[in-house]
Formats: sequence, C-alpha cells, structure tokens
Amino acid sequence: MSLHSRLLGTGSYLPERILDNQELSRMVDTSDEWIVARTGIHRRHLAAAGQGSVDMAYRAAREALAMAAVPASALDLIVVATTTPDQIFPSTACLVQARLGNRGAAAFDVQAVCTGFIYALATADHFIRSRAARTALVIGVETMSRIIDWTDRSTCILFGDGAGAVVLRADQEAGILSTHLHADGSFADLLQVPVGQGHLQMQGNPVFRMAVRTLGEIVQETLAANHMTARDLDWLVPHQANIRIIQATAEKLGMPMERVVTTVADHGNVSAASVPLALDHAARLGSFQRGQTLLLEAFGGGFTWGSALLRWTEE
Repeated sequence: MSLHSRLLGTGSYLPERILDNQELSRMVDTSDEWIVARTGIHRRHLAAAGQGSVDMAYRAAREALAMAAVPASALDLIVVATTTPDQIFPSTACLVQARLGNRGAAAFDVQAVCTGFIYALATADHFIRSRAARTALVIGVETMSRIIDWTDRSTCILFGDGAGAVVLRADQEAGILSTHLHADGSFADLLQVPVGQGHLQMQGNPVFRMAVRTLGEIVQETLAANHMTARDLDWLVPHQANIRIIQATAEKLGMPMERVVTTVADHGNVSAASVPLALDHAARLGSFQRGQTLLLEAFGGGFTWGSALLRWTEE
C-alpha cells in the first residue's frame, strides 16, 4: 500500500509593522506609482525590534496546527525553509520545536532562498512517502529586512518579513501529487548576498528573464509528469515576487488571473514564506474546493526553482 502526503492545515503570520509605498518614498527616491507599476507591491510587513524568524515561524506553525487539529507532540518531522535564521545554530527548526513543546521529532532547516518552501515541502513529502515520518510541519519564514540595503531603491521596495506553514500527514489519499526541484549555481552573481557585505544584491532584468523562462519550463515539466494539460489546473499558487512575473506565468498557462492566488500587493516578496502565505490566504478564504488541483511554483537565488502539484483534499 503506497502512502501519500495529505495537507491537513495551513497557517501564516505577518508582523504588525507595515511599511507602505508612501512612507518608503520618503526614505528613498521612489514613488507609489513607480513601485506599483513595476512590481504590484503596495506595502510590506517588517519584524519589530527583537522579533525574529523563530517568533514568526512559531506563530504560523500554531495556526497550521490548529487548523489541522494536530497537537505539536504528534509531529515527527519539522522542516523550516529560511535564508534569514536568527542565529547560525541551533537551526530555526530546532528552536521552533522547543517553543512548540515537541521533543524527539527530526528538525532541520533548508536554504534555497525564494524556492525554499518548495524544497522543504518536497523533502517532507519524500520522508512521508518513504515511511520515515508520518506527521510533518513545514514552514517558510524570512526576516528579509535584516539583509536589505534600505538606501537601494532597486531592492528595498521588493522585500518584507513573514512566515507561512503547512501540516502534512501520511494518508492513502493523495494530496501532494508530485514535486520537482532544480538549481543552477552558475547564475549566483545575479542574485546574492556577497561574502562580507551582508546586503542583498540583484541584477533585476536578467533575474526577471530567467524567472519567467524557468517557471514556464517547470510548469510544463510538472504537467507532463502527471499526464495533464494546463486545462487540468484549477489554481496557480506562485511565488509572490513581482506581479509581472506572476502574470507572465499565468499567460503561458492560459490561466485567467481569477484562478491565480496573488498576495504580493500586501506583503511583497517574503522569499521562502511567499508561497505558504499565499496558500494560507486562499485556504482561509475558502477559495479551494475538494478535488481541485493546485500548482505551487517558485524561483529564487542560487538560482533555484521548483514546483509542487497538489490535490486539495479538505472539505
């Protein structure tokens, strides 16, 4: 009897502090109109002083566990995707585990920048399929404000802080249908935090072109692996980086924007947290119906890119 990963619950957390475009335009030479036209972003959330990735991950995890009706003690796997841990070690996953009161579950971090949640989800899915775990918590969390140069208008307009989480459990009913992961480190200099500098640097136009191309390719790879066409997809849940990249991906699929989950306007690019934030937002609105097919996809520094095809199993 084969086992699959069924998604039981989602959760998210965004810090209370909001930095909107008007306030940002008083910090750097930009404007609300310029930012919205090029990115679709209206505001971003910033962690408060003393608030870090562990705090936000814990809040999102509690929401996901509550929706799933799963106690933290039942978890036997915790995987956290983050580029911005509070400390080098212990891992964010171990620190969240302690705060949740779980003891004994395997707990570790993965780092694939904006694709991190897809990588973490795929890792947990393989643990469950191989029977190495039964109940998993997967979190994407970032405190991007720590690594942003707030005098660089080309990058500071894009990023924010937050966390998203999901709970998976082994089941005979398939939730995650397939996952697909890729990377190409030869493009590292286009999007990076250089050694000894501490601030994110990005070459915007090449990154945009690469993102549109690779996301188009990963979508086709995912559909082919599952013997599907774009018409079989009910929802696209993309990485929330830039509305133009999202629109370009949807156009390639022939999907109307009404079937694309977009939350980028409210929180900007939250790197590894972007996909689970969007997923939780739509789930709590009741957008997804049982049996519908969802395609999650992301692209990030590395370069990394990946996808996950889900069948929504909740009522």
